[in-house]
Amino acid sequence: MGIATVNPATGETLRTYDAHGPEEVERRIAAAHETFRVYRTTTFAERARLMRRAADLLDEDTDDIARTMTIEMGKPITAARAEAAKCAKAMRWYAENAAWLLADEHPAESDVRDTGADAARVHYRPLGTVLAVMPWNFPLWQVVRFAAPALMAGNTGLLKHASNVPRTALYLGDLFRRAGFPEGCFQTLLIGSGAVEAVLRDRRVAAATLTGSEPAGRSVAAIAGDEVKKTVLELGGSDPYIVMPSADLTRAVKTAVTARVQNNGQSCIAAKRFIVHRDVFEHFAERFTAAMSALTVGDPLEESTDVGPLATEQGRTDLEELVDDAVAKGATVLCGGARPEDRKRGWFYEPTVLTGITPEMRIHQEETFGPVATLYPVTDIEEAVAVANDSPFGLSSNVWTRDDEDVAFFVRDLEAGGVFVNGMTASHPALPFGGVKRSGYGRELSGHGIREFCNATTVWQRA
Repeated sequence: MGIATVNPATGETLRTYDAHGPEEVERRIAAAHETFRVYRTTTFAERARLMRRAADLLDEDTDDIARTMTIEMGKPITAARAEAAKCAKAMRWYAENAAWLLADEHPAESDVRDTGADAARVHYRPLGTVLAVMPWNFPLWQVVRFAAPALMAGNTGLLKHASNVPRTALYLGDLFRRAGFPEGCFQTLLIGSGAVEAVLRDRRVAAATLTGSEPAGRSVAAIAGDEVKKTVLELGGSDPYIVMPSADLTRAVKTAVTARVQNNGQSCIAAKRFIVHRDVFEHFAERFTAAMSALTVGDPLEESTDVGPLATEQGRTDLEELVDDAVAKGATVLCGGARPEDRKRGWFYEPTVLTGITPEMRIHQEETFGPVATLYPVTDIEEAVAVANDSPFGLSSNVWTRDDEDVAFFVRDLEAGGVFVNGMTASHPALPFGGVKRSGYGRELSGHGIREFCNATTVWQRA
């Protein structure tokens, strides 16, 4: 299948799209480059006005774009509306904060004198046109969390979205145009993955950001490295969710369910490996399994649905293979582990809990992109950290404890880009987001994110 909208709840192809040919891609790259020459000189106040207008339009469009996302990739409609609201919030946050986040930095006067200057400062300038290669799982949010800071910094953007969310991709390009951003400021490229390299190698494209799979990230990083271009990568995750004896188990269980099945379990920052102290393991496992079993699997357009279909048929096949491999090697299925009996159409999979996981199982090292949780009993905090870090990924982590010494230990030793204590990992405009190890590098959001695609320019001056 090429670029197409396929309803994952039914498997029906609703519309196919022709990819942009070389001439159209060239036209859009040229427009982005030429627009940057002028747009970079606009004031923060003008950019903020346009960004607020985009947020207002998104609010007006919420119901329509939420339905589009649900039909294209299967997220429950309530989650789709929440995603749109989150995007509008991020737009307004950057409209409000970009100017001070990118304000000139002034070294101490004594340090300036030591350099022999009468004045010195660091000035942030936009890099140029940035290529964004984005995934389908949060088809609006993943793009906006790049676009809002990039545009507020004075860059222009080219979006290569996942090929199964073309309606959402086209909507995003149109949204910024309707808001009044100059033509060429933010454009969608309807191209396949094979056309990305030529765009990235184009001298008019200054940098790239990618959220997606590890193979895609390696490819973009290799090409950008060959061209000596800046990249930010947010790749896979297999986040640990650690529960210690002092935890509030009622809250920990309730949050664990949400953390595992948000977006039908298709989230890089979803908790996937549940590492529980033996003193509370049996209690946690029993309550967690019961709560997972009670979730409603069904039509994602229905308000009552908790878990919809996986976005693609291949995604469900990949998940099934991981579970089947684990079971064949001795894992125990506490609930789920199969396709729902009452869902003959679409790419549904039951909320699943596995225990008895060993290092020989693929699921121990690979990311489960679907509503499947693995449980690990541990004897102490050292073993909890060892199991948590026994992963090629390091995106984020969750820890549940009311012991301050535990918190300090986890913050010091967990190999992850975030440590969320007594709560679920989430992204927020005010906090930097990104990972370590094979989860990627660089940061999105906050001041760290907006500066990723800026030239930190040293200004040294004598009278």
